[in-house]
Amino acid sequence: MAGALVLSTALTAAPPATATASATARPVKTCSDEAVGGTVEEQRLDNGIGGGLSVPAEILARSGFDKQVALFGHLLCAVPSRAAASILVRVQGEVLWKTATYRAQHPQTAPALPSTDDRGLYWARISMAHALRQWEPRFSLSTVERAALIRSLEYSSRGITSSRFSSGVQGSGVQGSGVQKVLVTGFDPFTLDADIRIGNPSGANALSLDGQRWKVNGKTYEIQTVVFPVRYPDFDENMVEDALTPHYRPGAQHADLVMTASQGRVGIFDLEVFNGRRRSVSSIGDNNNLWGGGTVNAPVVSPSMPAGPEWLTTSLPTTAMAATDVAPFRTRINTSVLEIPAGETLPVRRPLGPTPGSIASEGAGGGYLSNEVAYRNTLQRDLLDPTMPAGHLHVPVLQFDPANTTAITDPTYEANRDAIVAGAHAILRNALG
Repeated sequence: MAGALVLSTALTAAPPATATASATARPVKTCSDEAVGGTVEEQRLDNGIGGGLSVPAEILARSGFDKQVALFGHLLCAVPSRAAASILVRVQGEVLWKTATYRAQHPQTAPALPSTDDRGLYWARISMAHALRQWEPRFSLSTVERAALIRSLEYSSRGITSSRFSSGVQGSGVQGSGVQKVLVTGFDPFTLDADIRIGNPSGANALSLDGQRWKVNGKTYEIQTVVFPVRYPDFDENMVEDALTPHYRPGAQHADLVMTASQGRVGIFDLEVFNGRRRSVSSIGDNNNLWGGGTVNAPVVSPSMPAGPEWLTTSLPTTAMAATDVAPFRTRINTSVLEIPAGETLPVRRPLGPTPGSIASEGAGGGYLSNEVAYRNTLQRDLLDPTMPAGHLHVPVLQFDPANTTAITDPTYEANRDAIVAGAHAILRNALG
């Protein structure tokens, strides 16, 4: 009964994400141990530029998610049992995701941040995870149980637990359905130590698409989306497979196209052709400043990576996608890779793709998590449904006005993000058409 009460409260009390004058970026934590340190990501919650609110706090206030964060902290303090906590965390994670996707698809009024701004979801999730880490419940909670709650928050607030297609929508090969199913993914903001204000347009694109139904050339498509973290350990713990594999298996959740996406290069939509098996980026860490372990001369494979070849290839209709008008940007079918040729020890750039027997140093999408999500996606395709159209899109880099070094947004930044999202939508339509 107590668990059901918490579930009901969590579902009905979550406010819509609208602009607010509240200054808080953290939950109301009357049951927390402030001495418990946060992860590197969580420590950034206090980062600011100049005086006033921290940047994350301002983003939360202007996107309306500060209310949801505060509510979560309040509800945590009232949780009577581990079972109720499990319900609360999952429900509030899914409410956060649904609030973010609803917000992304409905116009916002100033001073609220625009609907396409993805940063509120990111900082709300980080705030809620930090609240769970510092939470002092009225019952015993082991380290393993706390970690499971944080994992549940991660999965539920990223769309992973709610990426089921509508009831009655059938996938490829099922008779009697006029609706095709599409899964699109994006990523959290990253390089936050360089600029705490940054967002990720691939995440904005995912939020704008979740639950949408499109008509393309007389066919109806339902789109579900997921946003992945920029963290190596989550990939090592098979988050990508947990999210994508159900959509490759036969049954109601089988998709008809799976496209992963991330932020890539300035001014270009890259259609990445060859995905490499290994990690090789040593110049930047992940969002917790952890290194993937590889270099271009000595690339490494994730310890959790399923068996597979060094290279995999996109099966998306890249020619049609590359013909999309994405002004002011351009599209490119990218076949360039960095390989260590068979029998050699130093990497060589191959503009037209890998040679037989080579080791993958960088796929067309590089040697970071963008390339890895593309490889893990197309590996699941090859293992479970080789006929599935699947591959990776790199969207252009999101940029502020060069004159803006402190404000959390500006007209150039907003127009840039809107144009990237519009271009990504157009490319997806051409892929479906």
